[in-house]
Amino acid sequence: MVTIVPISTKKELKLFTKFKLRLYKGNPFAALPLYADEREALLDGRNPALKAYPHQVFLAKRDGKVVGRVVAIINHVSNRKEGTNYVRFGFIDFIEDMEVAEALIRAVEEWGRRHGMTAIHGPLGFTDFDPEGMLVEGFDQLSTIACLYNYPYYPEFFRRMGFEPVAEWVEYKIFVPDEVPDKYRRIADIVQQKYGLRIKRFRRIGDIVRAGYGRQLFQLLNVCYAHLYGFSELSDEMIEYYIRKYVPLLRLELLTLIVNEKDELVCFGVALPSLTRAMQRARGRMFPLGFYHLLRALYGRRARVCDLMLVAAHPDVQNIGAAALLFTDMIPQFRRLGTEYAESNPELVGNQRIHALWGGFDKVQHKRRVVFACDIR
Repeated sequence: MVTIVPISTKKELKLFTKFKLRLYKGNPFAALPLYADEREALLDGRNPALKAYPHQVFLAKRDGKVVGRVVAIINHVSNRKEGTNYVRFGFIDFIEDMEVAEALIRAVEEWGRRHGMTAIHGPLGFTDFDPEGMLVEGFDQLSTIACLYNYPYYPEFFRRMGFEPVAEWVEYKIFVPDEVPDKYRRIADIVQQKYGLRIKRFRRIGDIVRAGYGRQLFQLLNVCYAHLYGFSELSDEMIEYYIRKYVPLLRLELLTLIVNEKDELVCFGVALPSLTRAMQRARGRMFPLGFYHLLRALYGRRARVCDLMLVAAHPDVQNIGAAALLFTDMIPQFRRLGTEYAESNPELVGNQRIHALWGGFDKVQHKRRVVFACDIR
């Protein structure tokens, strides 16, 4: 018999992460979580999204052993924007057992029903900075730290439970050219001369924050991502939290900021060396050796694979060639690191504007993921 247990303490959250690590132990493709990261993401008082959105963390147990996990979330901002009454399921994992999967989803549905929700969808997190979308294609491809990895039986079980896809993303391997294509150089020159756009340089990451560009970066995301499925605008408190959490980890040479004549941020690209192998070696812990593996991957001299974490351009510059200026800056940095290809991370299938960015590159679509939904029964 499967028992669903609501949890909230540090000790219980350790079990929550430990289950994920045990389930994917030895899997060569999954990016494994850190205890500290998941505890911070789900422990009240640290992550401001927890105050903004009602939620409940659940464990599934059988004979006293953890066999599954899930978080129920209500994102009222997204629901109001889209005119829906969805409860989200996120951070979901379970053994290959239909009874366990059904018990987890029933728990989310019942919790959502008590809060007035009429439908369920996921996997989605609190915000777009939590991994989202269930993998349905590309199970033999290396995951990125920004994305969920799951076994093939996950989507099979959800289809059997009557769920249907309501959003779909694809991911690409984008191969780095030997040099910046002449087309991009020409367009970049025009963009700078005609429209006054330019690359903004900094010598230290801290200077970016002090100059206000950390805040501008996330504010630009609120503008550029507003139309995307499930997106909810980041509050000022969330922006400050993400600045503290993520900006110190950036590599200057893999961060391109483009400003206009008023020194306002209008376009940016953020990449990181792939940290997946380092996360696997860390085995959930920063110490004693996890810290070493992550630093070595993050700041090493070579990075065969890089992840494109974020790319955004203000609507005012999307049609004037800002992307060409972005690529003329980023491609040489990838070449210096010996990067063979960049992972695009998820792009909505219907987002033709983002797909068009890669039109001048050799690429391979190698992963696909979906959000499943159904009415609460």
